Amino acid sequence: MTDSPPIALYRDLKDRAVFISGGATGIGRDLVIAFRLQGAHVSFVAINIDAGAALAELTGAAFAPCDVTDPAALKAAMDLSPIDVLVNNAANDQRLSLAETDEAAWEQSVNVNLRHQYIAARHVAPKMTAAGRGSIINFGSVAPEMMIENLSGYSMCKSASRGLTRALARELGG
Repeated sequence: MTDSPPIALYRDLKDRAVFISGGATGIGRDLVIAFRLQGAHVSFVAINIDAGAALAELTGAAFAPCDVTDPAALKAAMDLSPIDVLVNNAANDQRLSLAETDEAAWEQSVNVNLRHQYIAARHVAPKMTAAGRGSIINFGSVAPEMMIENLSGYSMCKSASRGLTRALARELGG
């Protein structure tokens, strides 16, 4: 890889199987690179096929094109490899005013920013429980606290993501 080595090595990540949603661009791309530099086996999904293929070639990570708002496709992609660490990163912070946010736009926001986190966690949790280990990381945002204009759907989902994460920690944590 062309990116520089990490400042710190976390030996417990070496050879761990990491699955990242929304891994082709932005924060997701950086996550794929960072986990690979730690020696983890990374698989990732994204809707941007060209960026995903390029990143897979650069890093050696496994890429599967996938729209995370399609539960069957997401589960199928997750079943392609074992998962020790689930990173629910996929999101879309499309800015729409209340007047512009019709029911379809609202549902799309929920599906991409929150629903896939629940579906992915529910799908992988039994396998992690059986293995006696695993980590589920749900990405949130500071957007709700910053009161950014025209982000009602995104902000609601990211606030709910925090609640989902806390509930899963209570239910699945030791």
